[in-house]
Amino acid sequence: MSTDDFHYATLTTPAPRQFGQCADCAAGTCAPQRGRRLFTGLLGAGLVLPTVPAWAREGVEVGEKSKFVGLVSADQIEKAGAQQYLALKQEAAQKRNLAPEGQPQLIRLREIASRIIPFSYEWNERARRWRWEVTLLGDPTLNAFCMPGGKIAFYYGILEQLKLEDDEVAAIMGHEVAHALREHARERMGKSTATSAVVELGSALLGLGNLGRAAAGMGAQLLSLKFSRGDESEADLIGIELAARAGYDPAAAVRLWQKMSEASKGAPPQWLSTHPSNDTRIRDLEANIPKVAGLYARAEKPARRFPVAPPLKRG
Repeated sequence: MSTDDFHYATLTTPAPRQFGQCADCAAGTCAPQRGRRLFTGLLGAGLVLPTVPAWAREGVEVGEKSKFVGLVSADQIEKAGAQQYLALKQEAAQKRNLAPEGQPQLIRLREIASRIIPFSYEWNERARRWRWEVTLLGDPTLNAFCMPGGKIAFYYGILEQLKLEDDEVAAIMGHEVAHALREHARERMGKSTATSAVVELGSALLGLGNLGRAAAGMGAQLLSLKFSRGDESEADLIGIELAARAGYDPAAAVRLWQKMSEASKGAPPQWLSTHPSNDTRIRDLEANIPKVAGLYARAEKPARRFPVAPPLKRG
């Protein structure tokens, strides 16, 4: 397919998540969580892995990594991610909205990714072995994601409609890569597995039957919702560090969320809630940008800059 054939078409294969959206946001119930890791400690004291002390490194602080990830196989979830990614690409290819090699915005995304990925290894040793991929989909949705195993996809809509500059693209990419590095999907699955197992055991002991199974399902959902906003905050912070180390201005993350807040006026898109947490998110980013300012100042800056995405023709 030539670059001229690449056009907009809405995909039906589900993406793993909407960019910047936690499950509470989707339900319209998300609220600012300043103590975002408090619930982790209350639920599973001792069920955490030690991390490098904050004083031993330069950059953001995100707390311990949950041990719940150990309840689900990393190999299995990465394999599942690769399969879903392939299905998405295959549908896009059939609809002629999979960006071909040589498409300028795909080149741009891969250039930015090539600068960010080497700095991901500190956060997850498995990332060294991932078969990283970057795909551009001609879908008007404002979305981007990175599946477990380093499978990155951007929807053309988020590039075009928000008129993203390179630093803002890097903020999104860093955010999405951070979700994969911290294994947030694996963590949520682990929490659901643990909660379901505990409630089912109690159900069997107390003879609750189907009621116990229903409680297990609700308990798994509650745990996911409680932690998902924290995952988003964690990805925001790691994202600005990855971008800064790669030579992209971390302050662009603030501009990005200001654009998203503006885009949410009127009828908000699925990836954004209408509650005040956007302001909180921006304040949290502004408070942490000084922590990575030195990294950005010393980083090698990109030799090449790319224009914003031009309008894409409709299929």
